[in-house]
Amino acid sequence: MSDRIVAETVLAGVPTRGNAELLDLRKRYLNPTLSVSYREPLKIVRGEGAWLYDQQGEAYLDMVNNVCHVGHCHPRVVAAGQAQMAQLNTNTRYLHDNIVEYAMRLVATLPAPLSVVFLTNSGTEANDLALRLARTHTGKRGALVLDHAYHGHSPSMVELSPYKFNGKGGEGQVAHVGVVDMPDVYQGAFRDPSTAGKQYAGLLPAGIAGLRERGFDPAVFYCESLLGCGGQIVLPDGYLRDAYASVRAAGGVCVADEVQVGFGRAGEHFWAFERQGVVPDILTVGKPIGNGHPIGAVVTTPEIAASFVTGMEYFNTFGGNPVSCAIALAVLDVIHEERLQDNARVVGNLLMDGLRELQRRYTCIGDVRGCGLFIGAELVSDAAARTPDRAKAKQVVEAMKARHVLLSTEGPDDNVLKIKPPIVFSRRDAAEFLEKLDAVLGGR
Repeated sequence: MSDRIVAETVLAGVPTRGNAELLDLRKRYLNPTLSVSYREPLKIVRGEGAWLYDQQGEAYLDMVNNVCHVGHCHPRVVAAGQAQMAQLNTNTRYLHDNIVEYAMRLVATLPAPLSVVFLTNSGTEANDLALRLARTHTGKRGALVLDHAYHGHSPSMVELSPYKFNGKGGEGQVAHVGVVDMPDVYQGAFRDPSTAGKQYAGLLPAGIAGLRERGFDPAVFYCESLLGCGGQIVLPDGYLRDAYASVRAAGGVCVADEVQVGFGRAGEHFWAFERQGVVPDILTVGKPIGNGHPIGAVVTTPEIAASFVTGMEYFNTFGGNPVSCAIALAVLDVIHEERLQDNARVVGNLLMDGLRELQRRYTCIGDVRGCGLFIGAELVSDAAARTPDRAKAKQVVEAMKARHVLLSTEGPDDNVLKIKPPIVFSRRDAAEFLEKLDAVLGGR
């Protein structure tokens, strides 16, 4: 969409620098663990809807930003934050309508008995608080997670994230954490979708036994309702039902991590865990809740929440502040009034259909999976052997970026095209993406 040209907005007092200078200054003043995307990084200065704009005004279709859930700089969300910021921002030791209004509105989207809300600053903080709740409620310490999972960057969450502790610079698995295979019906041990859910869930008892052999009873099982870092994996039918049953029978509680996938992204359901016909004991959310504003939440049952009342105050300086809550309320309004959950379903189906048509023509696409606007296309060098092709995936991402479409890769072999755009992503956007991907795969 090269006709989408906009001027760069320059903040007063902030100099405008070129990419080379910015990269040099990042190296001098920022920690090198702070990475940038693409061989030639982009300087992005503005966003609108599903589009990002560089300093020359060139437009890029954003297909990976699940943070700006209802679109970059949605006017209604921006206005809500501006209005509340101009009036008041303080903490929860003062009474304010926004926090209780948001808690009520959030709970109204959830099944019983999920009805007690804690507001935080991020998804990491939400998952960290969920661990405290689980351990306090059960009196146990052990945790079960899926292989390749990522639940946050705090010390406690890195310990629960094989994606981190088994990766570069990681310190390996700690004794109080058990890891079970993720339910991947394309690359994993069990590939029949009709039985894979039960088979993968059947691995949980061995994981619980392993924890106990190391002296830890299970307090909690963390599972993303759709697996992001694992490679855009959709859980097979029945997986959470049976997995939750095993954990609860062992005295633990179950956390649905929807930091990436909640708020209608799944299309058919507002919450992705609903696809499995289960209700978690604790729900954690982040990223899309504030459309880019730093806010997260934990929702749990009255019973678990009551266990947390020990005499120690839970206070979070910024969690639940009036500005964050005003923004989060506006996000809920936009999702409902613009029918964005339905848009995620309809446009997601168009993307899946289009990707499967390309799969029939290009053998490098080994698998297409997803729901709503959470989609993965796994690239392989040998379709019969399902051999992961990381190099091809990286080449496609760079070639699409050259055509002004932003993608990324994910999965244990880093060979899955990650597709999770803002849920305002349109039919026209989908058609543009599919046309350009067809050209890239066809060498045109």
